Amino acid sequence: MIRILLFLVVVFALGLGFAWLADRPGEMVVTFSGYQYQVSLMVAAVAVVAVVAAVMIAWWLLKALWNSPYTISRYFRVRRRDRGYQALSTGMIAAGAGDGALARKKTKEAAKLIRSDQEPLIQLLEAQASLLEGDHEGAREKFETMLDDPEMRLLGLRGLYLEAERLGDRNAARHYAGRAAAMAPQLAWAAESTLEDLTGRGDWDGALKLVEAQKSTRQIERDAANRRRAVLLTAKAQALIDSDPNAAKTAALEANRLRPDFAPAAVITAKLLFRQNDVRKGAKILEAAWKAEPHPEIAELYSHARPGDAVLDRLNRAKKLQEMKKNHAESSLAVARAALDAQDFSTARKEAEAAIRMDRREGAYLLLADIEEAETGDQGKVRQLLSKAVRAPRDPAWVADGVVSERWAPVSPITGKLDAFEWRAPMERLGQLIDSDDAAEAAVPTIAAPTKPEKENVIELNPAGSAERPTAVAASETGEDDVAAVTATASAAVPPDGDAAEPAEEMARLPDDPGVDPDDEEQKSPRKFRLF
Repeated sequence: MIRILLFLVVVFALGLGFAWLADRPGEMVVTFSGYQYQVSLMVAAVAVVAVVAAVMIAWWLLKALWNSPYTISRYFRVRRRDRGYQALSTGMIAAGAGDGALARKKTKEAAKLIRSDQEPLIQLLEAQASLLEGDHEGAREKFETMLDDPEMRLLGLRGLYLEAERLGDRNAARHYAGRAAAMAPQLAWAAESTLEDLTGRGDWDGALKLVEAQKSTRQIERDAANRRRAVLLTAKAQALIDSDPNAAKTAALEANRLRPDFAPAAVITAKLLFRQNDVRKGAKILEAAWKAEPHPEIAELYSHARPGDAVLDRLNRAKKLQEMKKNHAESSLAVARAALDAQDFSTARKEAEAAIRMDRREGAYLLLADIEEAETGDQGKVRQLLSKAVRAPRDPAWVADGVVSERWAPVSPITGKLDAFEWRAPMERLGQLIDSDDAAEAAVPTIAAPTKPEKENVIELNPAGSAERPTAVAASETGEDDVAAVTATASAAVPPDGDAAEPAEEMARLPDDPGVDPDDEEQKSPRKFRLF
């Protein structure tokens, strides 16, 4: 656009110049070799412009002829490079699609047209083709070659890391990830693997530095970084609680400042403060965490903040927590436990039953069973409550990758992932329990009765009382599975002192249906399912 404007300006200036000369007529006289040439001023100006244009054209032609060999060679070189890049592009697409044969073919074609030192992607395409062909050793050699090139070093480390992960060599994988994280902490795969390595070795300070680097490079959000820092600081405080209480207290306070609602951080912070007789500050920390999310560990530590307190004092502290978070199952359970310790059975029973109404769970029934045994000693009711506890949903616990733990841990024992433990109910028990007669009856399939035979097989008994075999056709002789029924006439013909023939069963019992013992029919409970 600027060139067009400049061209228009030049043309406009030349037009103004020629118009100015046309308005001012004059003559130009040139004397050369005894000859005198006289022309008008306009003709002289046009001649000068023509001579300048001719000189410029002649110079351009001479320059084009002089540079023609280089121009021709550059044309073929650019054409060759374009063909190489086209082959490289096709090869990368084939590698992404999983076509190893086409990827190898285009790799060779691109290597002939483009030098690998000019285009590093050729090395990547060669490594990808080797992986598709199953030549993992050749791919690792390509990745190791990339380590010598500063531009390809991170790519080589990534490839070696994935190969080590494929072979299950965690140490080698974390080594390559650590080198990549040192060069570029913004790489998520390198930072996460290095973080797992540091936390697995208990290097909490190194993990904190890495999280800070992730935060500075905006790899993770601020809230996620604060969460990770709180977890790492809590783990550090737990590790130093006995060896260096002051450093543990500093780390715990920082963790609680970052995430006041994080129960493990609040518990470890309050525990350290209680050890230093700072009960007031520790209690405030626990109260703030309890308001955010009630947790049984918080209630236990809060109730036993002062070791010398009486059971009634602990009950009052539990009630204070209940006032902070009303209509919550954990609040009622905390009061019920404290009331049981204080032998206040009415309060304990009332709060335990309230907890069951709010959140039916196993621990509430077990607590109610303890209350029943301590107050009345009625083993029947205790067994009934224990059976309900077996059928109730499980209590929340720290769960990570299928592992249920009573205590919180910073990393998963299975995968080594940071902050993997969650406070939730473990997987429910399998199977559906029967709680009512209707459900039991609905669950039993209906079996159709066998059809009545067209002709009854009559058993003829010997009136003389001889022990001859009846002439009835037995099922074993006929080869049929049906059992012959006994008619009323045959039953009446049995002598008083003889043995009555017992009627055969109308149908065979199912293998998985043992039936009901007639002797136990009257003692059978109306409930279809009984644990005790």
